[in-house]
Amino acid sequence: MTKLLENTYRMINVGLVNELAIMCERLGVNVWEVIEAAATKPFGFMKFTPGPGLGGHCIPIDPMYLSWKMKEVNYSARFIELASEINTNMPRYVVSRILEALNDRGRTLKGSQVLVLGAAYKPDIDDVREIAGPGRDRIADEERRAVTYHDPYITELHHETEGWRLESVKDLMAAVRGADAVVIVTNHKSYDYRAILAEAKFIFDTRNALGKLADSEGKVVRL
Repeated sequence: MTKLLENTYRMINVGLVNELAIMCERLGVNVWEVIEAAATKPFGFMKFTPGPGLGGHCIPIDPMYLSWKMKEVNYSARFIELASEINTNMPRYVVSRILEALNDRGRTLKGSQVLVLGAAYKPDIDDVREIAGPGRDRIADEERRAVTYHDPYITELHHETEGWRLESVKDLMAAVRGADAVVIVTNHKSYDYRAILAEAKFIFDTRNALGKLADSEGKVVRL
């Protein structure tokens, strides 16, 4: 139960900031600035950040086990179920935001070359367990939409059931230059974000990886 509490605490707080990101976008407020300002409080606040979807073996799974277990004793774990709904919807929300951003630039997702940066569920590891980001959700559509990915730690993605397989692009900067949209899904520290920003036509940053590098000319859209 201690393990379940710790994982559920994180899952619910991630759900909270994911919903906050959606609300801030509607209000025209920079959610990343809001979180950084809140984190200056010296007590009573723990910083969580939004993202394109949950991953890993613990946070997406353990709270749902607890929710399932409670149904055996006729109890509805409402916090868990609501947070799960919000978190599960984040990949779809990110894709909708990418679509809107492309439309604003006179393009559609179909027919556009999209490069996804990062496939791991968190930075600087090679773990793809339970990943739910827009990269994996949309790679199955590669015959219809030109989606490629790059990850310095993961050379290949595959899905046995759906039968697709994709290799990480070899020449990252060539792929960046050739993409209509670069989507940062995992903020690996090894990426040269300054160089990527200079070469990319458009970047959708789901992790605020660019931070203060984000330009003021409309090339970068943040979650």
